[in-house]
Amino acid sequence: MGRREGVRGLLDPRVGFNAVWLIFLILGLGTLLPWNFFMTAIGYFKHRLQDEIDPNLTLNGTQPLEENYLQGIFGNVMTLCAMLPLLIFSCLNSILHERIPQAVRINGSLIAIFLLFLLTSVLVKINMNPTTFFIITMVTIISVNSFGAVLQGSVFGLAGLLPTYYTTPIMSGQGMAGTFAALALICAIASGSEQTNSAFGYFITACGVILIAILAYLGLPRLVRSQFQSCNHKIPRKFKLKVPSISLMDKEEEAEQSENVPVIAIFKKLWLMALLVCFTFTVTIGVFPAVTVDVKSIVSPKGTWGLYFIPIGCFLFFNVFDWVGRSLTAIFMWPGHNSRLLPVLVLCRVLFVPLFMLCNVWPRRLPVFFAHDAWFIVFMIFFSFSNGYLASLCMCYGPKKVSPKEAETAGTIMSFFLSLGLALGAVLSFLFRAMI
Repeated sequence: MGRREGVRGLLDPRVGFNAVWLIFLILGLGTLLPWNFFMTAIGYFKHRLQDEIDPNLTLNGTQPLEENYLQGIFGNVMTLCAMLPLLIFSCLNSILHERIPQAVRINGSLIAIFLLFLLTSVLVKINMNPTTFFIITMVTIISVNSFGAVLQGSVFGLAGLLPTYYTTPIMSGQGMAGTFAALALICAIASGSEQTNSAFGYFITACGVILIAILAYLGLPRLVRSQFQSCNHKIPRKFKLKVPSISLMDKEEEAEQSENVPVIAIFKKLWLMALLVCFTFTVTIGVFPAVTVDVKSIVSPKGTWGLYFIPIGCFLFFNVFDWVGRSLTAIFMWPGHNSRLLPVLVLCRVLFVPLFMLCNVWPRRLPVFFAHDAWFIVFMIFFSFSNGYLASLCMCYGPKKVSPKEAETAGTIMSFFLSLGLALGAVLSFLFRAMI
């Protein structure tokens, strides 16, 4: 087996037990798990912002239609505090990624997120006034998403150096993050425990998953070394999990890799995919969760289904079908990267904005057109599936439009535009919610 064939086999997910592919899945899970755990627990946070706290309420924190000021603005401010740092630090990561070692960026971010979740878990047990709790929560969200942006950009940059199918597990892992958070919330509600106990268990669960992601990344160098030895390759003396040194082995390619290519020149090659992924997430975050979380059940507003309606109909359904959409790109990728149909499909998603606004969102001034719960669930299925599939498709196509030496920078550019879409959606969510 020649050197190139051996290296290609090293990066083939069919080799061994797909361990490298699985680690990218876990890292993808770690990039979005923090945001999803905060977003899914919006009922708990609103509950803590009540003027008088009933300790017997569960994590869902059943809320009255009339909310106080902090409760009313929490969803929009939370989204903004999450997405703007994500954008800013994604931009910084795309500029500074060559100056800060990859291991420092990925491991450092995961450890910081772990400590912030540990702090959030402790705060569940501490009583404080609503304003103080609101400020601390927003500072925590800003910090978590700042580190999350560095982590996401670094992981996508790493995957950009590899074949297309290594971007798919990251996107699939991100979809899993939301599903995992939604299931954890449902289990916490079903436990019937006091609000503090169920919330503490909920956030400690997130700490455990982040710890697994840290261990998975630490195990990646050993795995790659083992596969190198099985291919009879000489292991680089200063191997530090730097994939370029794995995939570009000979000196001629290493010299080519070291050349600096202007970011603008790389962007010109993938600008369409970057804008498409940006628009996809702008539409998604514009209505989810700021608008969708306030949809009320018509079928059973005060019964058991009313208690589970948002955790299941909004968060679980969104994340399951988003995950299905992301994972489907591992089986086939249609339309192609040069197809005119791809931009059309992405632009058509803007129709979901008025569809959700006309559901049973409360409080509201507009008339309700799609009152029944079934309408909301059907819209959510198509909304989430299209988000996962189209976003994953664009993220896979972007780095493949450039040469191998430009692939890591292309991955960070795509991650930046993903974050830009999230930030624009967060800003627009204020407008969309005010229009209802």
